[in-house]
Amino acid sequence: QVRLVESGGGLVQAGGSLNLSCATSGTGNHGARAWFRQAPGKEREFVAAISWSGASTYYADDVKGRFIISRDNDKDMVYLQMNFLKPEDTAVYICAADPVYSDYTLGDYEYWGQGTQVTVSS
Repeated sequence: QVRLVESGGGLVQAGGSLNLSCATSGTGNHGARAWFRQAPGKEREFVAAISWSGASTYYADDVKGRFIISRDNDKDMVYLQMNFLKPEDTAVYICAADPVYSDYTLGDYEYWGQGTQVTVSS
């Protein structure tokens, strides 16, 4: 059974940092991983992705330079280090595994977690 479980969300002031984690199991650990986010009343949007080897990473323009995605295949973990957070980063952050297409920014992934809430106060 495939499971993706996110943790690390919370309330933080603008300018602060959070480190999200995603524990994955049952996927075979051979695919790319990604983080998406969904704010209230908005569509889910791509945040960051990382290839299976970790050699390639991809970021949405508005998080580039502030967020860092990484993975530890030995532990089946994916991380999202978020720095210089802004109120507009407030959303539920969702981990995804095994993209359907080679464009990792698309929202077509085989597996999804439930998400973790990130709230950034001004």
